[in-house]
Amino acid sequence: MLEVLDDIDRWFGENETVGLATVIQTWGSAPRKAGAKMAMTPDGKISGSVSGGCVEGAVFEEAVATIEAGQGKLLQYGVADETAWEVGLACGGSISVFVEPLDRPLYDSLRAEIAADRLAALATVTAAADSTLIGRKFVINKAGLLAGWDDPAAREAAAAVMHDGQTQAVTLDENTTLFVEVYLPAPQLIMIGGVHIAVALAHVAKILGYQTIVIDPRRAFGSDERFPHADRLMTLWPEKAFKEVTVNENTAVALLTHDPKIDDPAIKQVLRSDAFYIGALGSRKTHAKRVKRLQEAGFTDEEIGRIHGPIGLNINAQNPEEIAVAVMGQIIKARRT
Repeated sequence: MLEVLDDIDRWFGENETVGLATVIQTWGSAPRKAGAKMAMTPDGKISGSVSGGCVEGAVFEEAVATIEAGQGKLLQYGVADETAWEVGLACGGSISVFVEPLDRPLYDSLRAEIAADRLAALATVTAAADSTLIGRKFVINKAGLLAGWDDPAAREAAAAVMHDGQTQAVTLDENTTLFVEVYLPAPQLIMIGGVHIAVALAHVAKILGYQTIVIDPRRAFGSDERFPHADRLMTLWPEKAFKEVTVNENTAVALLTHDPKIDDPAIKQVLRSDAFYIGALGSRKTHAKRVKRLQEAGFTDEEIGRIHGPIGLNINAQNPEEIAVAVMGQIIKARRT
């Protein structure tokens, strides 16, 4: 959805009617993954892609027909190996595509969650014995139903998929399929301490698409000269900085100063947060002292156990750049496991 948002916004702003095609499932070497989108208007405007080939033409015609009929439809496309490249379905791939008129109120509800960088999911009935159910949709976030079809079983299934964080189709019963698209907050990496490792780590994180935040009350370390590539620099003590930063399910935190006066307040801010990763620089001896301080502060062993300390994968890293790779590798592993 993200790749077509701007065009959909513009079309709705021009009072256009919008159709939407979504890849539901793929087999073989189909070039687009489940969740890929193509948006269109009846007068021929197109944004996005579902295959990269001439399947788009057929999908466009079907989507326009659903706008006129007011009913979604599941399409199947597959090709033989010898013609695969001609239609953009390499090596005999095939795809399942759901086409529908785009529901403006539901779209607005989802768009607001995406704009606010909140975890959300859009669920659509793509197959059902009762044809009137096909195309039923709803939007949920962590708090529950936001808009659309209110079915307890479907909502529970969608919530489970949203928790797993992976767009997929789920079976509600032998005849009913629900396609659940998960929209995660943009990943962010919060670095405590503008040390040399943080300079390299911010570079690596940016390459991987992370929003980068550096927090250091020491102006000499958290400066624009050292971090021209960081998205945000905060020359504040952690207690104040975290009042201005949202920590969510897509947040990683790396504590890098070696200084308990800076690192410990930051750890205390994030140990009971939704951050998926918390790592702290230092030797095993340093970490043991850190654990003791946190125990004395009232944190449980389970909470303290969230800390990766010493930080980073064990790849025998020697310099700041290698340590940054080790840390980012551990962050990727934590996020994808």
